[in-house]
Amino acid sequence: MRRLGAPRPATVRAGDDGAPTRIGKKEVESVSEDWVVEDRWWTSRPLRRRYFEVVLDDGENTVVYHDVVGGRWYAQRG
Repeated sequence: MRRLGAPRPATVRAGDDGAPTRIGKKEVESVSEDWVVEDRWWTSRPLRRRYFEVVLDDGENTVVYHDVVGGRWYAQRG
């Protein structure tokens, strides 16, 4: 069994400002929103993620985030 909307590793190219410009083989048409989530800062495993809600060149809505602590990108359906 798999969680619906579970994040999956993503190949993302980001611009100088950190916003994604390409996800996999698809260009990012626009960034609708971005936000930062910080949690568990008081533990040995803090969580810090920068999320982006984007529209891809084929019209698909997707949410991606950059795990700032781990350095990896993940994607979820928007």
